[in-house]
Amino acid sequence: MNDSGSVASGSVSDFDTSATTLVARATPPLAVAALALVGWWAAVRSSDVPSVVLPSPADVAAAFAANWPALVEAAGVTALTAGLGLVGGALVGTALAVAMSASETTRAVVRPYVVALRVVPVIAIAPLLFRWLGDGVSARALLAGTLAVFPVTIATYQGLAATPEEFVALARSVGASERSQYLRVRLPAAAPQAFAGQKVAAAASVVGAVVAEFLTLKAGIGYRVFRASTRLQTARMVAALGVLALLGVGFYLVPALVERRANW
Repeated sequence: MNDSGSVASGSVSDFDTSATTLVARATPPLAVAALALVGWWAAVRSSDVPSVVLPSPADVAAAFAANWPALVEAAGVTALTAGLGLVGGALVGTALAVAMSASETTRAVVRPYVVALRVVPVIAIAPLLFRWLGDGVSARALLAGTLAVFPVTIATYQGLAATPEEFVALARSVGASERSQYLRVRLPAAAPQAFAGQKVAAAASVVGAVVAEFLTLKAGIGYRVFRASTRLQTARMVAALGVLALLGVGFYLVPALVERRANW
């Protein structure tokens, strides 16, 4: 009975600690958001700027309330596109990082192309990509994935390269194969840098998805923003941008939460 009570007490204590930590972390950004809303409201009230230029927070809230089903549906489309791009980009980036760390020749061949993929603006690649593959979800996801490849590749490679040599030597001393060395030693040691790259890639994949939607004008938050801007519906555009910002934060938090759960 006492053991059960101790377990229950420990669980409640852990929950209280987690809740307190969550509140402590959420308070500063929420306070800044509240101050920004107050400043925004004050700027609108104290000026004669028309709502088509600067809508009030109430106008944006009303626009969201009137259009939330369409915005949620659009956010789902963007999330699907960005999610597919992120997963594909992370897999390709990790594979490239492993190949680069395993062979100096491979590193010399692959690195220039990875850098070139980052340097060339995605908006310059998109028209050619859509001409080849059409403008469906798969093509838009591929465009989003191109932005995810670079940060995952570079960050994971740096983590693999920084693996302490004594860890690798110990694995070799017990007869671990090259594959086991990567799975049990190198990749876990590189996890902090790899997750850092995936956080950047998560945000970049959302950007890539929105760029694709701007260019194809098919669906998604990017399409909603473009449509509202061409019709001078500024409140709707700001509401869509708010949903997009929340989506981007959500994508960033996914690898952060996975990293925290894995204790890396």
